[in-house]
Order: sequence, then C-alpha cells, then structure tokens
Amino acid sequence: MVFKNTWLQAVRSGRQRFAAGIDVGSQNVRLVVLSQRSRARGALYLEYVNTVPLAAGAMAGTEIADRQAVARALRDAFAGLPRACATHALRCAMALPASATLTTTVPLARLVAQSHCAEDGGHALAELEPAVMGEAERIAGRERHALAVDWFVDDTPSPIRSVKIAATARQHLEARMECAATAGISLTAVDGEPHAALRAMRYAASRELDPHEPYVGLWIGTDGVYGWRIVDDCIAGEMRYPAPEHADLADALRDLAHGPVLDCALVSGEIDLLDGVGFSLADIADVLGCTVLPFECAVLGGLVRPLRDELLHEPAGAVAFGLALRGVFE
Repeated sequence: MVFKNTWLQAVRSGRQRFAAGIDVGSQNVRLVVLSQRSRARGALYLEYVNTVPLAAGAMAGTEIADRQAVARALRDAFAGLPRACATHALRCAMALPASATLTTTVPLARLVAQSHCAEDGGHALAELEPAVMGEAERIAGRERHALAVDWFVDDTPSPIRSVKIAATARQHLEARMECAATAGISLTAVDGEPHAALRAMRYAASRELDPHEPYVGLWIGTDGVYGWRIVDDCIAGEMRYPAPEHADLADALRDLAHGPVLDCALVSGEIDLLDGVGFSLADIADVLGCTVLPFECAVLGGLVRPLRDELLHEPAGAVAFGLALRGVFE
C-alpha cells in the first residue's frame, strides 16, 4: 500500500530511470539506488548502496524523536551519490514502519451502499471517499483530519469486489517528509515496510526461482514476522506473527504453508531478531519443509561500479531495494 497524495508528485526522468529507496530503521538509514536503462525488466542496475548509523535517541519506536539527527543521516547517506545519478530526476521513496500502518479490506458493495452511488466505476468512485474515510477512522481510532489515507478498488479476480484501505497517523508521514526536505530530498511516495519487502522478494523470485514455483516470502521486522505464500505469482495466503490466532512462530508458519508443496522460502529483514523468539533459518526450513534463501540485493542487478557496502548482501536491504524497484518500474 502506497501513500501517494497531491504533495507527493511523481518525477519522471525519461527513458533512463533512476530511483532511490530509503529505509529509516531504528538504528540506521539504508539507501539503495537503482536504474533502468530501458523498459526491459531485465535491464536493472545497482547504482549505489549505503548504510549510515543513526545517532542514539534519534528514533523512539516508530516515532522520529530527533528530526535533525535523521535529516543529517539522510544527507550522509546521499553524500556519495554518483554524479550520473545526481544529474537525473531521482524518484525517492521512503518506508513507514509496519506497526504505524493499519490496513483493511472492505467489500465494495458495502461502501457503495453507504455512499448511495453506482458500482460501475468511473467518476462515481470518487463518491466513495467519505465512506472510505469512515472505515479509516474506525480501524485507526482517530479522526480523519489526523490521518493519511490511501485506498483503491482491488480488481483481482474474485467473486466479491473489494476496496483495500491503508491509514497511518498523519504525524508519521509528515515527520518523514520534513526530514527528507531538510536533507534536500524530494519524496515521490511513502510505502509500508512489509509491502516494499514483498515487492523485492517477488522480484527476486522472478529472477532466481522457476516459473510457477510455489514459494513463501518472509519479512522480519522489529514488530514481528510477516509472511506470504505465492502461487502462480498470486498471493494465496498471508500471516503475521505475533497474532492472537498463533501460539508461536512455528504455528504461524505451518498455517502459512498449508497448500501446494513449497519449493523455497525467501527470507528478508533483520534475521538476527529471530533469536528473540528462539528461532533460526534452519528452524524455518524444517517447519516449512523447503529450502530457505536469504534475500540479497547483489544478485538482482548489474553493478555499474564497484560497490562494497555490506547492505548488498544483507537481507535487511529488502525494504530499500523494494522501494527503489517501485520507482524504476512505475
């Protein structure tokens, strides 16, 4: 889900496209810059990667406690950007923490009934906005003026058409926009961490796995583990842990694995956090009954120049990579 409002306008750079993904974590800022030389999906290049530590106390959970410290880290992250990237219009996207974003899926018919409008699409869908904002208020427990909301009608083939809604406290969005602006960075979009990581893993699967091979994508963040079962390039199931319906992580993974036999699991995020729940990559492989591959940026694009940052080989690079990927492909 992407928050993309009138103040977040896309910047196009013509045939050769450059995009940056910015992941502001609890301890550091991660930056990945990708380029696409043509519309061919294989023509993807890693232009630049960088990891910059954040000053102690810069973050307080999902809140940016010291905006100046975050802005300084952002400036440092971009300081070594190659001239070839800097001279192009650079599409920059930043991530929102998973726990700061609430999502829901609502039957389209229900919103239509509340709005007294037609369900045939077109301009009439604009009439859904008051009902959408009402749902956002309900899931977030805040009044609409305090929220940033994104929504779209899901056209995935299904017996019931639905509307996907994402909401976050406006303060989270505005804090990141302010830090970026202070650092001289113009954001084109703000995306949720899990969705950015999933985008990166689906791209990795398209490059590394056989077509139509069922697999699982896992993202490990500070607020838990998110998982998706992908079959024929469609999301066939998903899970989040911790959650009331799962006794432990193994139970959540077994529930996710229900279906066609899995050949592989792609794992991204901060893998060392698994130690806190007494788990390891080997345990994930045992529960899912398949091979586990940690996510790596380095194998997913050509290197324009030597890049030595550890982020190239860290599964934690998935969010920044997924954000940049969105910029070059949209």
